[in-house]
Amino acid sequence: MEQINVKINTETGRIDKVLSDLLKEHSRSQIQQWVKENHVKVNGEIIRSNYKVKAADEIVITIPEPEELDIQAENIPLEIVYEDDDVLVINKPQGMVVHPSAGHSHGTLVNALLYHIKDLSSINGVIRPGIVHRIDKDTSGLLMVAKNDHAHVALAEQLKDKTSLRKYVALVHGEISHDKGEINAPIGRSKNDRKMQAVIEGGKSAVTHFEVLERFEGFTLVQLQLETGRTHQIRVHMKYIGYPVAGDPLYGPRKTLKGNGQFLHAQMLGFKHPTTGQMMVFEAPLPELFEKTLDDLRNND
Repeated sequence: MEQINVKINTETGRIDKVLSDLLKEHSRSQIQQWVKENHVKVNGEIIRSNYKVKAADEIVITIPEPEELDIQAENIPLEIVYEDDDVLVINKPQGMVVHPSAGHSHGTLVNALLYHIKDLSSINGVIRPGIVHRIDKDTSGLLMVAKNDHAHVALAEQLKDKTSLRKYVALVHGEISHDKGEINAPIGRSKNDRKMQAVIEGGKSAVTHFEVLERFEGFTLVQLQLETGRTHQIRVHMKYIGYPVAGDPLYGPRKTLKGNGQFLHAQMLGFKHPTTGQMMVFEAPLPELFEKTLDDLRNND
């Protein structure tokens, strides 16, 4: 097992924050997990996660051996938009779950990645190797995947610092009269239904920007840019302002357009390459069914 030794000089604060500032190659969430699993000792003693470091503290981190992946690799076709030694960009089809969970142990993006890609970052453990961020099962479009821990930390920091670019296209119910707007409303778990998120007092900060692309009878096509990345953020925010995403089984009306879930597509993804620092921007066309639905609306079919 690898060990990391850290001597505290003048740093103060919670141990996870101090260590993540000092050890740039390891994320704060990874350090929190090591503390939780008793892999971090201060002055020879196991500490709690809220421990505040003091001058002259001697910290030893014993990095555990990576767990053997017990998720089955599956030969599922993947649309790889870009790949190098550090990152992948995947165009995920609608209907594919990103990572295994209860009830979804097979057929996920992770199952496919394990088959097609030799190396993936280990920061998110055996269930979500390489996964830096996710999109919902019935949302299509672009995802970035990390092939090593250095890349994972760099990409995750960009998400945290709001410097990455994520633009979506959605077809929503109703005709939005203004051309653009910003939705700034906190999101948390719904008190009425644990499966749903909602705009609630005390929720996590969530900001979505939108711009109208095209209007139809009873519907509007919008482009949305995420400033934050809360669970179901676009779907919750659009429902909140009265324009739910068409086809959304959780947040939309029951009578809607025919499809396989919400008409929501992660169209554009941009980030600074974790090694070169070059800004990279990728774009994925709308799925065929999405395009056909728009054509039908244009023709009033």
